Amino acid sequence: MKHNRADFPLDFQFGVATSSYQIEGHAQGGAGTTHWDSFAATPGNVAKGENGDVACDHYNRFEADLDLIKDAGFDCYRFSTSWARILPEGRGPVNSQGLDFYDRLTDALLERNIKPCATLYHWELPSPLADLGGWRNRDIANWFADFAEVIMGRIGDRMFSVAPINEPWCVSWLSHFEGHHAPGLRDIRATAHAMHHVLLAHGRAIEAMRGLGLSNLGAVFNLEWAEPADDSSESQKAAQLYDGIYNRFFLGGVFNKSYPENVLEGLEPHLPFNWQDDFDTIGAPVDWCGLNYYTRKLIARTATTWPALKEVPGPLPKTQMGWEIDPAALSRFLIRTARDHTGDLPIYVTENGMASPERQQDTDRIDYLDQHLAEVRKALEHGVPINGYFVWSLLDNYEWALGYEKRFGLVDVDFETLERTPKASYRALQTALARD
Repeated sequence: MKHNRADFPLDFQFGVATSSYQIEGHAQGGAGTTHWDSFAATPGNVAKGENGDVACDHYNRFEADLDLIKDAGFDCYRFSTSWARILPEGRGPVNSQGLDFYDRLTDALLERNIKPCATLYHWELPSPLADLGGWRNRDIANWFADFAEVIMGRIGDRMFSVAPINEPWCVSWLSHFEGHHAPGLRDIRATAHAMHHVLLAHGRAIEAMRGLGLSNLGAVFNLEWAEPADDSSESQKAAQLYDGIYNRFFLGGVFNKSYPENVLEGLEPHLPFNWQDDFDTIGAPVDWCGLNYYTRKLIARTATTWPALKEVPGPLPKTQMGWEIDPAALSRFLIRTARDHTGDLPIYVTENGMASPERQQDTDRIDYLDQHLAEVRKALEHGVPINGYFVWSLLDNYEWALGYEKRFGLVDVDFETLERTPKASYRALQTALARD
């Protein structure tokens, strides 16, 4: 790699990230069913009908996986906790096996001098709560706060950092408007309620964890840079609306206690009653902001109902996901986020990486990471207070509706044998992160 640890501030944190349902193997350890289990069991929703029952079997192999993190030289491990593993019904009785697992995981990280960075929710909602409306139901904010108290009451004292919810756009818009993720809805009212309630749940969880005495609490957003597909005013407005829905709605809710006007033009009639009264909770102060960045999109107007926009294929090189590679958008996002939303608050790049079909010699991934690290340096030179960078992901894993074909891992996983094999990108980072 062209970059190494010496190119960044002395206290800059390098980490790697995963999520529970994608690697643990959900059909073990007393975990309850989730809406992803039923989504995957419905024909046509997931490639090859694949599910997270076994995944990478991290539940039984976590010690060896943590050794990979240590041996690579990472400072931090960003993992997520499974709501249904802790509370199989989403509420009520606690599964002691689940709490014990995350307890062991935490201690194993500390034994290896790896900082534990927890995300409470990465998309696997307990089925009994989905049956009650899931993210459409306002009560989910309090259900989620209760979950936060249970899991962080057990491991919170040893966390380096905690964020309540990973990627609220995916939890709400992708899953309730576009129908690509569980629960697979395509309903604007359900979407508006989910978009608001996911932020309300974030705020309630922050309040609950403050009540436990926790600090270094943050919020994590996925961002896509939107550009007009052509020079027309229609495409410019469409790109601005895409940016509003995807990026500024969630950042604005948490950090500015407001939603973008161009989004409210279409969404406000469908938002929950008295939604404006929730911003003090949604905007509960946090200690840092996390940005997940992968790609940009070219946007044009289309003759449909609101939001009346569409994605247009772009000319840039693409990853295995078909996502354009636009590293410069990362520095633009970092600079804009600090300017418009977070000010002096520390920012972390909490996810960045690429899917590649290369099982071993993934030089394309090395180049991708190098280009994005260059943009992090550029933003640092502009004075953005960036405290760390996390690679997605440690392991090839269950890529949701795409099954096991798309590979984001620094470590190859043979899904027949579950054997782990570090890739060239892993070795390159191992060299780059080595301390003198």
